[in-house]
Amino acid sequence: MALVPLPELLADARAGGYAVGYFEAWDAASLEAVVEAAEAERSPVVLGFGCLLVDEDWLDRGGIEAFGSVGRPLVERARVPACFLLNEAHTVAQAMRGLDAGFNAVMVHTSGSLDSVEAVRSLAEAAHARGAAIEGELGSLPDAVGGEIVARGSSRTDPDEAAEFVDATGVDCLAVSIGNVHTLQGKPVEVDLDLLAAIHAKVDVPLVVHGGTSFPPESVAAAIARGVAKFNVGTALKQAFLDGLSDAVATRAPRLGPHDLLGSHRREDVLEAGKRRLVPVVRDLMRLYGSAGRA
Repeated sequence: MALVPLPELLADARAGGYAVGYFEAWDAASLEAVVEAAEAERSPVVLGFGCLLVDEDWLDRGGIEAFGSVGRPLVERARVPACFLLNEAHTVAQAMRGLDAGFNAVMVHTSGSLDSVEAVRSLAEAAHARGAAIEGELGSLPDAVGGEIVARGSSRTDPDEAAEFVDATGVDCLAVSIGNVHTLQGKPVEVDLDLLAAIHAKVDVPLVVHGGTSFPPESVAAAIARGVAKFNVGTALKQAFLDGLSDAVATRAPRLGPHDLLGSHRREDVLEAGKRRLVPVVRDLMRLYGSAGRA
């Protein structure tokens, strides 16, 4: 199926009363696993790579172009509707390179304030001129360090400022801060659904929730009813892949050599073991978000 614009995926989700997942990959194996899950569930999906936790020097030495060359062919071959997102670039320049590298949606990580309007507007204009989309953000999420939430420097999204930001920048969707937390696993957070409803009442573009790993499952339907059309998930996927990889290495048969264990793409390949652990996590989330069977 051909590459689909992000606004089209999100419009279909809003009309259908479900959300799509952006399941963040970091290499070919993880991206293949997400595609496999989406095809198994017949689910539309946002595919792509994230920059926020990736070494900036590596990205600037050609990492973004490497992501594009690895990912774009896999996205184009997917048998479900999919778009290709470069998520949370460190700078506008990196996001622009993402457009050149074949991503049809980009996001730059800002401070989560109105100070970023000019930069985001310039990126939106460039993306739209190429037929690509842009995700904006207003409000700054807390991070998790060692399983503890570090709220210093974080801020929740103000509904009036969100409306101003969307109007001023022309973004296609807006990531919001309503109590959701980056990189937290092991426990759900408390989210402010009343704040989300207030943002939805002021903003007419689809809303996005980052920090999907710790978003409370019981609040997903309510969030969708309040304008959320996309959930971002990363931490749970890396943990599942790492667990599968670690178990495969620890239990490998002595007869297997390095060519069996790395790069063979057979069952013995430890990366295949990581993929097998990741796929059901993504499939479960697609069912939770209501996107399964929508392709």
